[in-house]
Amino acid sequence: MLEGLGEGIENLGLNGWQLSTLSAVRRCRTAALGGHIDACDSCGNISISYNSCRNRHCPKCQGHKREEWIQAREADLLPVPYFHVVFTLPCELNELVLHKPKEVYDSMFAASWQTLETFGKKKGLQLGMITVLHTWGDAALRQNLSLHPHLHCIVPGGGVDKEGNWQNVRADGKFLFPVKAMSKVFRAKYLAQIRQRTVLNKDLGETLFKKEWRSDVSIVYAKRPFGNPKSVIEYLGRYTHKVAISNHRIQQVDAENVTFSYKDYRQKGLKKSMTLSHDEFIRRFSQHILPKRFVRIRHYGVLSSTWKREKFKQIREQFKLKPAEPKTLLRKCTCCKVGNLVTIAVFDGRGPPVEYLGVGQN
Repeated sequence: MLEGLGEGIENLGLNGWQLSTLSAVRRCRTAALGGHIDACDSCGNISISYNSCRNRHCPKCQGHKREEWIQAREADLLPVPYFHVVFTLPCELNELVLHKPKEVYDSMFAASWQTLETFGKKKGLQLGMITVLHTWGDAALRQNLSLHPHLHCIVPGGGVDKEGNWQNVRADGKFLFPVKAMSKVFRAKYLAQIRQRTVLNKDLGETLFKKEWRSDVSIVYAKRPFGNPKSVIEYLGRYTHKVAISNHRIQQVDAENVTFSYKDYRQKGLKKSMTLSHDEFIRRFSQHILPKRFVRIRHYGVLSSTWKREKFKQIREQFKLKPAEPKTLLRKCTCCKVGNLVTIAVFDGRGPPVEYLGVGQN
């Protein structure tokens, strides 16, 4: 994706972690990272591939990680309604995001969970949540690489009562909690969290407190429940390991500019093209490089690791669910579509062994 965009990158004011990430993405699946040679255990076809960078910001490296993560989550699914809730920050906080990303994002995670916990406690229930941080898009142009921090949350429509039994929040399962009430609680929880973590400008703090964090500007947004557990898995696959822009959206890269496609939601998702200079494209992409070791997918409540180790088994027994059988992800042969690929050799940046050159190379 970033091939040919390296000139002058050091002059964009990026920090060392951002530069390191961009370097990894540029070298992904090139000779610089070496490679491996695979053979099909069915048709015998031999394929030579360059190694991936395995960076979580790289659009080429997320497919296998996504499948592994989804399979691990299948064991946690319960036969209950699931809701999709989105928590979004007002645009007034974007400048603070650029200077204090970890503090801003950590506050988002904490405030969103505290908001749901507050409503759950009113029902006498311990809820659960899986939440994923996205940083790109805006209310009108979700795919133009602009900064727009928000959390996608998957929330089971119920929780565990004091006796350890599962109870649904509502009998009809039509919605989770009132969105307007959630917006007010989220605003208060978030401002309390961000003040604990960083020095919030007095004027900005007053502006944010007076501003109504309304649902019509998508500060808190809740969709109708998923149709079934399979729908939850499909949703997870779309959102958990996305990056700011995927390779298929890059339409052209010339000596000065990058042109990519995006959807204009002001015109019902009409597909359009945008052209940016190399510097501006890299600047926008770099806004979405998360701080080092930052955890962007988190689990809370009955879906947290502590609960799953100690009490989740009891919930599954209540629903009479059998333990999920572990699955092994296999790489299928692209030639016969039947056999599995087995790595028979690896090589470094000097290139593959001479005996394999030109033999079944993909």
